[in-house]
Amino acid sequence: MSSPPSSEFDIVFAGGGSTACVVAGRLATCDPSLRILILEAGEHTLNKASHVQPYQFPNQQAPTSTTVTFNIGNPSPYLNGRAPVVPCGRCIGGGSSVNFMAYTRAPASDYDDWGVDGWESENLIPLMKKLETYDAQPDRPTHGYDGPIKVSSGGFKVGVCDEFIHIGTTYHKRPCSDDCDDLETCNTYSPWQKYIDATTGRRSDAAHCYVYNKAHNKNLQLWVGKRVKRVIFENKRAVGVEFISDPVSCPDADQSSSTVRASKLVVVSGGTFGSPGILERSGIGAEAVLKQCGIEQLVNLPGVGENFQDHNGVFVPYMVADEVVTMDPLWRGEEGFVQESLVQWNYNGKSLIAQNGLDAKIKWRPDDEELKTMGSAFQPRWKEFFRDRPDKAVAIFAAIAGCRYAAPLSGSLSSILPPRKYMTACYYTLYPVSIGSVHIKVSENGKEGTDFTAGYLDDPSDIVPLDFGYKKLREICRRMPSYRGEVTAGHPRFPEGSAAACSEASGPVDLNAPDIIYTAEDDEAINKYHRDHTQTTWHSLGTCAMKPEADQGVVDARLNVYGVSNLKVADMSISPLNVGTNTYSTALLIGEKAAMIIAEELGIDYI
Repeated sequence: MSSPPSSEFDIVFAGGGSTACVVAGRLATCDPSLRILILEAGEHTLNKASHVQPYQFPNQQAPTSTTVTFNIGNPSPYLNGRAPVVPCGRCIGGGSSVNFMAYTRAPASDYDDWGVDGWESENLIPLMKKLETYDAQPDRPTHGYDGPIKVSSGGFKVGVCDEFIHIGTTYHKRPCSDDCDDLETCNTYSPWQKYIDATTGRRSDAAHCYVYNKAHNKNLQLWVGKRVKRVIFENKRAVGVEFISDPVSCPDADQSSSTVRASKLVVVSGGTFGSPGILERSGIGAEAVLKQCGIEQLVNLPGVGENFQDHNGVFVPYMVADEVVTMDPLWRGEEGFVQESLVQWNYNGKSLIAQNGLDAKIKWRPDDEELKTMGSAFQPRWKEFFRDRPDKAVAIFAAIAGCRYAAPLSGSLSSILPPRKYMTACYYTLYPVSIGSVHIKVSENGKEGTDFTAGYLDDPSDIVPLDFGYKKLREICRRMPSYRGEVTAGHPRFPEGSAAACSEASGPVDLNAPDIIYTAEDDEAINKYHRDHTQTTWHSLGTCAMKPEADQGVVDARLNVYGVSNLKVADMSISPLNVGTNTYSTALLIGEKAAMIIAEELGIDYI
């Protein structure tokens, strides 16, 4: 799969992330004679331990990582002047090769809400089943059991998460379900499945499951270290792409441009950050953006780069008892523990090597009492969006067995904490109102950059569930048998003498103990904490939205870019609305649907 001398293919993919791997792999299976090329700026991930060993996922988020791109946003007053950082996958497999491997699926109604012909849930559920092998429970009607992507509970169960479910079902008074990813169940505590192969204990990513296993097909080519600059057109027909050797992956390579032609189709699959930039450099976008960059406009599509959406996440660390099994020894790199775990993993795919530390969650909706506690700022959003949609969760609450308190590019609190056992309370909102944008820009020295506005917490309703989530998860954590107190440095700075002050503890409080009472000053500290610490959940989408052109759409229901021919976009950027899920499941689904569409248009049978 190295670079051959050929400079013409049938289909060229500009980007090698999750969705591109699905589409290319499926099409190569449908018609092995199709000449398919994937151009990827990043590097190969084939059988690399840092990618296939699940426990190593935090390494991909390190400031020195070359397998993600750190997109730095514009400073925001709603984040107390902070510039948010949003990493995205930068390697073969994209996000699927670097993510947390957390398996969730959006409610079926999310796709119905898109209002796009052919993308209704009844048309997509067969594809959801087609893509997965669900090892958690047998014979579930919305799950698949012979697809390429493996879903399991991982290679080792961590007890912290059993405690989380127990306290959730007793103190928090929510039921327990063995599957809240059946496309409708919500507001129940449940085990958290993972994109981990139950047999091998390896990460189940799009690269290995869709393209690396096609190495025998010489017509499917992967060229790494190739950054696509723009699409080449002849009379508004896409006929190829121009690319350079990526300066990060290939710092010593010649930076002159090369071109490759596509006789049938160009598919832009650079992701939520990459795809709008490719289109804008190709002359497709808003006049003001292109003019500022000195690019001649080919098609006026002002929706390119707009509609950026994400989920807002917070990670809060706690101490747990020394005897509790957590990921901390692995994440700290304790040599003896790592080697012992690797021996077991190599033998039968088990041990904490085949874990991500996330074993339990709740897709949470507030009850009447919680809604009242949340106050007036959230009420309009609740009534307009959530109240009459019982399958829509406001947020996901979870406990991670280990300390993974880290914001992108800021280093990790876990690296400076004493070597003991920890857990992390994790909460993130699924349908925030705030929306941002991603565009290219040219600086005064002529260097291209990114004009990225995240929009996090711009709308006053978006911070309310986070403020509530901190308090509720703290109450759950302090009732868990393993609880030994808060890691003060990772919590809000409460006023001196506050009843909410953080400290180490000898054990949990009683299940029926009163909740902490927070003063107005305490609430201000929590609000400030969230504006200082709320971050991406790596679930970016929407910047090349599949909408009507008049509604700032970029692609139609067949993924065609408006105003040109032979050009499609296929990745999370086409999602017109947010989805209540970790977005890998949707990226895979878009890939399967895109493969079906392209196969139909090429007149080949979709396998």
